[in-house]
Amino acid sequence: MDDSINNDWRKLTAVIYQKPRDSKIFGSVELDVTDLEAFVKARRQAGVKITLTHVFLLAMARALKEVAPEINCYVRRGKIIQRESVDVSLSVLAGNGQMTSVKILKAENFTLQALSLHLQAEVQMARKGQGEHLKSAKNLLVSIPWPLRQWVADFIRWLTIDYGIALPFLGVKPDSFGSFVFSNLGSVGLDVGYPALAPFSNVSMVVIQGSVTDKPMVVDGQVMARRAITLCAALDHRVVDGAQIGRVFSYLRRVVKDPGILE
Repeated sequence: MDDSINNDWRKLTAVIYQKPRDSKIFGSVELDVTDLEAFVKARRQAGVKITLTHVFLLAMARALKEVAPEINCYVRRGKIIQRESVDVSLSVLAGNGQMTSVKILKAENFTLQALSLHLQAEVQMARKGQGEHLKSAKNLLVSIPWPLRQWVADFIRWLTIDYGIALPFLGVKPDSFGSFVFSNLGSVGLDVGYPALAPFSNVSMVVIQGSVTDKPMVVDGQVMARRAITLCAALDHRVVDGAQIGRVFSYLRRVVKDPGILE
């Protein structure tokens, strides 16, 4: 069998995920981003190298700070713990074609320009393997043979997620992934994606950005060709309900219509 089939990512997923059994809910929203793309283009022409991903990531962080702070929490020892800031894990493509992640601390305090500069540096480091999120824990797990790998993974998850014990030597703590995970699957050609809630993450939600497509939409009573995008989210039903995520999606609609509010 080709060794590339059993790569490091598959070694990790084989011990991280179990059969679906946890309570989770899903939501999605389709947005007209015709005007937002024009805003992004204008900002890029002005020297601010942003994309739709920067806008949506910052909008989600602001939403958790301003309109739905009760989502910005995690479960530890059966209790809900409020986070002090909105920290975000962004999934990015590494140089080997696999996914890695970078973490943006206090994301709600960034401007679009500051976020752009910060992510440029963080993504470059991650792709070089220098600043990869949770690198020590990943390297440990993939180096251990089966079935010890499963036992070690379960033990780490039991200590950190169930009992809230941090393991600094591995860079792992109860909320290692921050408030939520954001991933742009549109960059790999998917229009819509429905994410998983990774058991190690302890995040309240995972948000997926799809690709932008041309669609007929009704604008001021007229059918027009518009640019549309779908955002999907998997939500931890222990801390998130429909009313809360509704407020978040409503905020996103406001940002799409007036992205200047992020500045």
